[in-house]
Amino acid sequence: MPESSSWLNETATATAEGGHVRTDDGGLSTALASPLAPHCSGLTPEQLLAAAFASCLHHAAVEAAGEITDEAHTVQVRAEAKLGRDDDGRYRADVHASISSAGLTRQQLAELVEHADRLWPFSSGDASRHRLTVTPAENGRH
Repeated sequence: MPESSSWLNETATATAEGGHVRTDDGGLSTALASPLAPHCSGLTPEQLLAAAFASCLHHAAVEAAGEITDEAHTVQVRAEAKLGRDDDGRYRADVHASISSAGLTRQQLAELVEHADRLWPFSSGDASRHRLTVTPAENGRH
């Protein structure tokens, strides 16, 4: 692991218990749904995973866009997540994220996607247990 001086200053903590998840600062507090308990209502693990990936990749994409154009404020990330099980019964995630940004050429958008995929901590090149793809949105828009 890198030395602590290279880490960002923020540490986030969340607790899931009894069908509910809450961040310690209270910014997120919601009921949880589970495929193992279909009677529950709330956010599913897939929804939370998609939201986390979209949020994290968005930050990287805005940073990358800032180096390509002054249109960083137009970056949009859409993430789709699904969970399945391997033959050995372990969960596996399949996440597809796409990035769009108004006003960028196709080449600029491709550069933004490549740069953002290198910046964020979940490179689409690492398929050890999970499949993750990051692509430009079709026609540059969602």
